[in-house]
Amino acid sequence: MPMATPSPHPTIERIELVPLQVPFRPAVREAMAKSEGGLGMAIPAEEPWTFGDFVIARLTAEDGTVGVGEAFVWLPETGVRPEELVAQIEHGLSRYILGESPFAVDRMRRRMDDNVACCDVAKGLVDMACHDLAGHLGSASVSQLLGGAQESWLPLAGLIPLLDADAMADMARAFCDGGSRSLRLKLGVGIEQDVRICERVREAVGPDIRLRVDYNQAYSPDRAVQAIRAIAPHRIDCVEQPVRADDWLGMARVQRSVDVPVMAHEGCFTLRDQIALVELGAVRIVGINSERPGGITQALRAIELARERGLGVVIHNQPLGIASAMHVHLAAARYEVLGHDIELFGHVMFEDDLIVEPLEIERARIRVPDGPGLGVTLDEAALDRYATAAPTVLEQS
Repeated sequence: MPMATPSPHPTIERIELVPLQVPFRPAVREAMAKSEGGLGMAIPAEEPWTFGDFVIARLTAEDGTVGVGEAFVWLPETGVRPEELVAQIEHGLSRYILGESPFAVDRMRRRMDDNVACCDVAKGLVDMACHDLAGHLGSASVSQLLGGAQESWLPLAGLIPLLDADAMADMARAFCDGGSRSLRLKLGVGIEQDVRICERVREAVGPDIRLRVDYNQAYSPDRAVQAIRAIAPHRIDCVEQPVRADDWLGMARVQRSVDVPVMAHEGCFTLRDQIALVELGAVRIVGINSERPGGITQALRAIELARERGLGVVIHNQPLGIASAMHVHLAAARYEVLGHDIELFGHVMFEDDLIVEPLEIERARIRVPDGPGLGVTLDEAALDRYATAAPTVLEQS
């Protein structure tokens, strides 16, 4: 959806990019160490996961107004490191950003796509910062730029890492005691264990809590069909990435064979990916975060695709404060289309959220931030503390 552009419209004259690394909280690291493969999930990655890699983008307009964006990267999923994301913008995308209006996100995206293939995470990072900058310039929140927030408080789903069944049931009960009405369970070590986990969790939380599960590519298509059918009696809302990320035909075979809606994650990065998966009949849920399919502009198009096809939408990620605010504004502006509680877990996982005032969360509900743009302020001291390299600064010549 094009944003209303004030006149005269200012242009972007400066880009600043900062790579950073934020450790997990000690309790999260301890839980990870006890989990399957040390990752809390069945994804076949070999290295322990004890921190998050991010890039912060800061765009400055001619009048000095600033907008910020944030991208999370992890090699097993995004296939790119922070320094490579910075290089994509510095050496490829910056010429289509500098001198452009932050309100012209559709034109900017089209020019970036025409001239630089792929790089969707980098393009999405810039797009998020443009929306924040446009909101500050127009004295409007991002949700107002998107048509207005339909809700001021949004329910949050809880995330249960892959542990033993009793530990997962205890954690599920604690989330529900804290107000959660939806949970995502990590599965995938074997069908028998998957069933045991779902049984124990369902017993612990009762019949009214919504459950969705994430296999993280654990199974072959035939095995995935067996696994999903085995847990279906426990009233599962949807299953995420049951087969390898690159096996789209296998995903389609799974979705044709089960009644539970399937969602892609590791195997879906671009809007074209999402369209293709929908056309193949491989998914009945569209999964979205700030990196998939790349910023707010593409996310809006994906949500519209879901609305047109009668599909559900799951917004979930583990971002810091800036991208968390973006997810909340996006979800608030398209709340009637979603059909599923959003899931934001960065504030639980990471030792710092890099914003001055934390987002307001009460009883597993998150408040849509007030104020212009994303409604949050970057914590400059925390940025300096977690930065892994000096800022890359690009200016209009």
